[in-house]
Amino acid sequence: MSDRIWILPEVATHHQSASAGPLTFVGGAGDLDATGGIRNPHDLDAQAGGAVRAIGEALATELCTLEDVVRIKAYYTADVGDWDVIAALARHLPGDPLPAISTVPEPLQPFDGQVIQVQAIACRGWRESADVRFVHRPVPAPVRERLGLGEVTAGLRAGEFIAVANRTAVDDDGRILSADPVEQSHAVMAMHERTLDALGASLQDSVKMEGYYFGTTLEEWAPLAKARASHFREPGPPATVVPCHRLHPEGARTKIGVLAMRGRRGSFDKYIPRLDVWPDRVWDWPIPLPYRQAICLRDMIWLGGQVPHTPFTNDGGRVMPGDLVAQTRFTMSFVEDLLRGFDRSPSDLKLMVCYYTSTGSDDTRAFLDTLTATVGGTLPPITLVPKPMMHSPENTVEIWGVAQA
Repeated sequence: MSDRIWILPEVATHHQSASAGPLTFVGGAGDLDATGGIRNPHDLDAQAGGAVRAIGEALATELCTLEDVVRIKAYYTADVGDWDVIAALARHLPGDPLPAISTVPEPLQPFDGQVIQVQAIACRGWRESADVRFVHRPVPAPVRERLGLGEVTAGLRAGEFIAVANRTAVDDDGRILSADPVEQSHAVMAMHERTLDALGASLQDSVKMEGYYFGTTLEEWAPLAKARASHFREPGPPATVVPCHRLHPEGARTKIGVLAMRGRRGSFDKYIPRLDVWPDRVWDWPIPLPYRQAICLRDMIWLGGQVPHTPFTNDGGRVMPGDLVAQTRFTMSFVEDLLRGFDRSPSDLKLMVCYYTSTGSDDTRAFLDTLTATVGGTLPPITLVPKPMMHSPENTVEIWGVAQA
């Protein structure tokens, strides 16, 4: 099967899918053709179906199918809610239970005419595994009948890998639990704790936390960061938390999801030990947090979100402020430092997730050219998420990924 079934615009060469350890990754797949063109510009439903088909085509090169997908993450730009997007994707996804589906509304997409891109994590043959567990979540009654969808997967365990869909702080009827963003953070983390407990795991088994919040200052970020962190012991997982510009429903101020791994020994669930590295040069957070910058387990290296912070410090300063190309190159040097600690390099990345400040396609092109130069060849499966602003005007980029150990 050709590896040019579809390609990303502006990318000279990239992998659509790749595997590390037991998992296979597909980057930000869209409704794309073999020349990088958007097939159904500005049509969310059509692009959702096309993106899922693109994922299926990409997975086939790694001997996986859509039934092997454990986690879907969709970044969408449309005047609809999360449930509409989840339903649009679910119509094209086979199997029961569905994968855990995470959604993030974004004001921008990387390519003209694009309104949705979809990332996937698959585990080959998990539906035939002896250890499959899942937790359902009801679709709120106000939208259930309209969408024809009664419940979704809140959390799914496929052998050792666990995906927990991201959530805002709403109850089963879709009502916001609190107006306070700190209380919302605690509420979401408590929901995830209950879901993981039902799957035989805990937050301490997390290998990745991804979060979104409103704000561009340390004062806006820190209280929510402390709230999330209070639910972990040290060492915690690698984390990526970036500003958001839209969330649903109205009043939601944060959204959080987690990925985890939990072993099985006989009839007992067991914590899987992990290695971690933290070179002196790689920055630390300006407040005490339990997270790690890079961990390795089951032949996979999970990275925390790397940003152009001042090296060797926890002062929160940024180098080369506001310069996307320079900051991207510098941030990738942190990725290289971390991977070198496991005797690996950026060429071993099997997934890259990139958030960057953008005002249009020229920024995306320059960003991709810089990534290609720093990775040193063919790009891995990649998700590109342009933002009107990142953490501040000075900080323009955050990058994380998964590598083969």
